[in-house]
Amino acid sequence: MNRTQKAQFVNDLREELSAVEAIVVTDYRGITVPEDETMRSEFRKNDCKYLVVKNTLLRKAIKDTKLEALGEYLSGPTAIAYSNEDPTNPARVAAKFAKSIKSLELKGGFADGQLLDIAGVNELAAMKGKSELRAELLAQFGAPAQALVRLFNAVPQNFAYLLSNRQAGGGKDAG
Repeated sequence: MNRTQKAQFVNDLREELSAVEAIVVTDYRGITVPEDETMRSEFRKNDCKYLVVKNTLLRKAIKDTKLEALGEYLSGPTAIAYSNEDPTNPARVAAKFAKSIKSLELKGGFADGQLLDIAGVNELAAMKGKSELRAELLAQFGAPAQALVRLFNAVPQNFAYLLSNRQAGGGKDAG
């Protein structure tokens, strides 16, 4: 890459990272090509981008931005995973693969204006994502209506059980 290409890459990366919800920094040293391909595929499925980047170029891209604090994690081989959609997705996928691929190491991350250490990335990975929270919210909205429908159905249903029981002889008086 010549100097002009590097400058363009840094500008493009800076622009792309300006809108991220969360970013995770990893050390990818020692992972195999099949592991890398599987991991990249999983990141794509979860609306994340995964990028191996030179530390010097990433430092230039995050200079004077909210992500500048990530500079302390930029040593050795570095790959970043980030998402503009759901802040938990990059952490969830990276943490999953860090457990299954021993040579992949989490370095840290950044989410919601805060620098995250490895424990912070793991906590972020354990949180529910936007889709799960939306599903729970929709279930909460629907719960009162479902309860009302069950209540309206209970009266005729119980009456039908009563008639059925009477007809079967279960309702005879004991005297």
